[in-house]
Amino acid sequence: MEFKEISNQFLSDFDIIKSDTPNMLECSDKMIRICRNTLYQFKKRLLEKEVSTKDEISFFKKTKQIALQPLIYYSEIRSFELQLPKGDFHSQKKFIKRKLAKLNRFFTNNLDFIQYTERGFSHFDVQYYTRAFLDSFHIVSSKFYFQDPDFSTPRDMLLGKVKAYDSLINYLQNRLISPPSEGVPLNGSKYNLKWTSSKTALTELVYALHSNRIINNGNTDIKDIADALGELFHFDIGDFYKTYSEIKARKISRTKFLDDLSAGLLSQMDKSEI
Repeated sequence: MEFKEISNQFLSDFDIIKSDTPNMLECSDKMIRICRNTLYQFKKRLLEKEVSTKDEISFFKKTKQIALQPLIYYSEIRSFELQLPKGDFHSQKKFIKRKLAKLNRFFTNNLDFIQYTERGFSHFDVQYYTRAFLDSFHIVSSKFYFQDPDFSTPRDMLLGKVKAYDSLINYLQNRLISPPSEGVPLNGSKYNLKWTSSKTALTELVYALHSNRIINNGNTDIKDIADALGELFHFDIGDFYKTYSEIKARKISRTKFLDDLSAGLLSQMDKSEI
């Protein structure tokens, strides 16, 4: 419960900063501060507890990521905006393309781990997400040599970078089109939309859009659809592959949310005809 309370407070502060701070550098500074403070609180609580292997995996794979991923993301954003050439937009585009190429190399170099996470595997979780293997499991980057052994595992930082860099690519691609406007919120959309239903409901919608080939004529990976909707609606969809398996195993309606959507729309149409 202590982790949940800390997480909820962080997410509340996160949303306030994101909506109230249109300037990206100012926002990044604030986000970095609350991420670091939250990670400090996580570490303090973790070291006070005796945790099982299962709970330790859950903490480093999920709970710590709540603050770690945005810390990496906004640290990269801040660095990028400070280093971005102040000259013409053509020079800026060249700089952005070099940054994107570097990120693409990162994803290529870590393809095995990315496949492991995206497909929802867990057979290496003990080695990846417990502190017991920090010294014996090989380190994939020199940047990881200085991890805190009490608050790090062989792959928790890499997981954070994969998720953060995925969002960073979207940000950079938007910056290729045009510079950010002071009046546009940081998520690249002028709308402040929040998903207020369940993860299961959003998963139904994601799979419905994908299976009916509605986005890009079906030439879009389902994870891209899930990430896009999650970002648009400020919602963490979580492990939607697992959620989809649970949906398929339902005894009654396997498309409850979509059925409710259809029923609601028909009801609205009927009322409007009166």
